[in-house]
Amino acid sequence: MEKARIALAYKADAVMDLSVSGDTEGFRKRLVAELPVMIGTVPIYDTLTRTGRPIEEITLEDWFETVEIHAENGIDFITVHAGLNRRCVQSIRRNPRLCGIVSRGGAILFEWMEKTGNENPFYEHFDRLLDICEAHDVCISLGDGLRPGAIEDSTDAPQIMELITLGELTRQAWGKNVQVMIEGPGHVPLHEVEMNMKLQKKLCHNAPFYVLGPLVTDIAPGYDHITSAIGGAIAAMHGADFLCYVTPAEHLRLPTADDVKEGIMASRIAAHAGDLAKGLEGADEIDHRISRARGALDWEGQFAVAIDPEKAREYRESSKPSEKEVCTMCGDFCAVKRIDPEKAREYRESSKPSEKEVCTMCGDFCAVKRTGSLLK
Repeated sequence: MEKARIALAYKADAVMDLSVSGDTEGFRKRLVAELPVMIGTVPIYDTLTRTGRPIEEITLEDWFETVEIHAENGIDFITVHAGLNRRCVQSIRRNPRLCGIVSRGGAILFEWMEKTGNENPFYEHFDRLLDICEAHDVCISLGDGLRPGAIEDSTDAPQIMELITLGELTRQAWGKNVQVMIEGPGHVPLHEVEMNMKLQKKLCHNAPFYVLGPLVTDIAPGYDHITSAIGGAIAAMHGADFLCYVTPAEHLRLPTADDVKEGIMASRIAAHAGDLAKGLEGADEIDHRISRARGALDWEGQFAVAIDPEKAREYRESSKPSEKEVCTMCGDFCAVKRIDPEKAREYRESSKPSEKEVCTMCGDFCAVKRTGSLLK
């Protein structure tokens, strides 16, 4: 709950409950009751926790009973890896990977299919899943059980085969009045991010795309919130609709409360960078506000619009300048202080132009004077 409160404080738009132990239903109900944002879950995990049985003893009814419970608890969206069917299993056997299957939900279903000989229950009985979601107004997040867990595995045949299947399931869901979003990779090198976004939009009929990063390199454990933010910004610029955060603890351990904050802030920066790149109307207004405050050496004005005012204020307070108008980065060499509005007026008064609208640098050849009215 502490992590959930941090997520709200730093303006996450959704929270996923990935609990795999304890009173999962009681905790889930508390999240729904106390959090005003969207709540998502992965019923596949909870089936193992709830039944406590070996994977091969879990039945078709067990899988769907868990989905029913989550829907009745008031969950907004559920991740279900319905596209990892037996055809995809054959593809991953024919196309060996450096890092295999890294999705927990995908690995659980793969193991169940292998040990029971059955088809993926959520693929084979997808209409039953849709009936539950339609009755409870639950959105399906079609999970990518074969997402790449290494940049070497990115955009390979198993990933694309599953994506094609998810596109087919999307149409099926829409036909039953069920909302869908598609989960995407994963680990993707920078030059393949745009291609992955366009492939998903094409193959999944422009359904909302929910990307897990993507992480653009594999070498940065402890810094994966940064590798994720780089990929997330590029993904958002090229059409991703929903960014899943990654914390510094990714690949290493369960994140702490501080890790949660770092992950959220990195993801929010990536999302905003994507909005700017797309030219989303009004996205740049906050950038203009903080720039105007910087140009006026208005520190409180900067803090008021900063994405993390507390951290910005803390950094400034930790290293106080001898002159309060500047900071310790430049001190007396501060460019804004040296070329401030007062000094600019002094320069102007020292060399008056013949026309008050212009300056003596260009005079009648002033570009702004000649084109300003034409460009309005």
